[in-house]
Amino acid sequence: MRDRTRGLAAAIVLLIIGPAEHAWPQAASRPAPSAQNVPAAPSSQEEGAPPQPARKENPGLLDEIGKILENPSSVLPALKSPKETIDDAADALSRLARSPGVKGRVVCPTAPNGAPDCKAAAVKLCQGHGFKEGNSLDVDTTRSCSARSLLLGGKPDESECRTETWVTRAVCR
Repeated sequence: MRDRTRGLAAAIVLLIIGPAEHAWPQAASRPAPSAQNVPAAPSSQEEGAPPQPARKENPGLLDEIGKILENPSSVLPALKSPKETIDDAADALSRLARSPGVKGRVVCPTAPNGAPDCKAAAVKLCQGHGFKEGNSLDVDTTRSCSARSLLLGGKPDESECRTETWVTRAVCR
């Protein structure tokens, strides 16, 4: 798994930095010493010299990307579990249900597209109760016909009827 992660990281880096002639310079590599030219390393016990400090690791870009891919929580913010998210939503809904808002009855004006504009009616209802703005919580739709069409009996003429939408409850701020 770790080799696949590093391989993926290497492929991403190669795609990002492009051809090798445009790559960042790396530490100069030294030719491997041949067995003839290597002097025998003196034992630290024979010389009495203190051991040399361990060389500081400089892993490079690929290793750093591999570390990020292995442990993404070091870079990404912690996400809530599905249970925590559902609990938060349930808390918000219960607060909304306990808050009755304001009650009243304001007709929704007709918007330019012909639909009822209940946002404007909710704001008007909230302002009537001393708030600045609000959103509709409950609406009521009625069919209103003229008295003349109702007095004639039978089915009223549709040209004399209209549908009205009213905001009856709003949550205000």
